[in-house]
Amino acid sequence: MLYGILIILVLVVIALIMTLFVVKDVSKTIKKYEKNGDSLQNEILRSREYEVKSLKVNIRSLTWIYVVICLIIIGVSFGFVFVA
Repeated sequence: MLYGILIILVLVVIALIMTLFVVKDVSKTIKKYEKNGDSLQNEILRSREYEVKSLKVNIRSLTWIYVVICLIIIGVSFGFVFVA
């Protein structure tokens, strides 16, 4: 039982680290946009670009991270239930 909890804890930490990588990428993009200028037209274009990129890349990445982690956690949980 203790091993199961440790495995789940490690998986949660891995998911957190992977999420932080996605957040770091978004922060890097925001800094790049801040360097490019402040015109209204540029802000509108950046906003649209971010919405498209976010839906295509960031949300997809986060979804896969959490789906895989949840499936592993469920598998580990069932493994320890049937072993115990």
